[in-house]
Amino acid sequence: MTLIYFILMLGIIVLIHELGHFFWAKKSGVYCYEFSIGFGPKLFSFKRKNDETLYCIRLIPIGGYVAMAGEEVDNDTSVPTDKKMYNKPWYKRLLIVLAGVTNNFILGFVVLFMIALIYGSYTTKPIIGTVLKDSSSYAAGINNGDRILEINGEKTRTWDDVTLKLTLANNEKAQTFKIKTSTTIKEVKVKPEKITDKKGNVSYSYGIGLDDTKHYGLKNAFTYGVSKFGSIFNSMIVTIKALLTGKIGLNALSGPVGIYSIVGTQSKAGLSGLLYLLAYLSINVGFINLIPFPAFDGYRALVILIEKITGKKVNAKVDAIINSIGLYLLFALMIYITIKDVLKLF
Repeated sequence: MTLIYFILMLGIIVLIHELGHFFWAKKSGVYCYEFSIGFGPKLFSFKRKNDETLYCIRLIPIGGYVAMAGEEVDNDTSVPTDKKMYNKPWYKRLLIVLAGVTNNFILGFVVLFMIALIYGSYTTKPIIGTVLKDSSSYAAGINNGDRILEINGEKTRTWDDVTLKLTLANNEKAQTFKIKTSTTIKEVKVKPEKITDKKGNVSYSYGIGLDDTKHYGLKNAFTYGVSKFGSIFNSMIVTIKALLTGKIGLNALSGPVGIYSIVGTQSKAGLSGLLYLLAYLSINVGFINLIPFPAFDGYRALVILIEKITGKKVNAKVDAIINSIGLYLLFALMIYITIKDVLKLF
């Protein structure tokens, strides 16, 4: 079942993403050769009547693409010039490029909204719900109902901010908490407890937990969806910054194998757990694609904006070479991460 969940989850995310590109390409009159879910050999394909596009499902269920005329190097003389992407107005090209990202964000928000509407949700605010009595947090005077305003001088707007900052700290040093109680605001230092599991993995516990009161209703669902979406998006910004500054290494990243393991874990929490992971991954895919790195949608959007600002077309062959280099680098990174994830299984 984990394999089925994994394929369905990635399939939905990829389908929604590529549908964004495809819909707006068709709407803008761009000739589309192929709409494909997955890579590698074809498993299934068909064409609709009076439609030039070949619809495919391919063997490897990771990623997908929409092959459009005039998107990169143009050698096809059989397609009318006005149906090629590079001849469309800049705003239409930008819309096509960013439509996949937009769809992923919409999917993420809608799923979060539905989770809160059906199952209820916990507050996203950094309010402490539990404090273990034998913990350093309890000894420092932290109590249930206290709100964490800052950690080491950095603001914490959500509980995800708290979790991420403490995870990135990842050491036994005392962390400085700015706490708002019912009567005052104070700063306390909390030294975590080092915990080593049977496999030798080290973690650090502060003995505090989120308020576990569930909230229901349409208004709450919308508020939760907006807040949680923003929290997940912000956590990805913090993670990218941590990668670039060396606070965390590439070992912190997960690929398809790592995601497969997470799917298995989340499935134990039932449908709500799987839906949350779907929302999280969809927002993740959208965010990553916004990065202006070759082979990502963000890079293609940047090229379009540069062309608009300078009034000059970027050389198509040079652009294709840069994209190819970016793609090879991504494949190399994916291979490294996959090997690392496989080794973690043993």
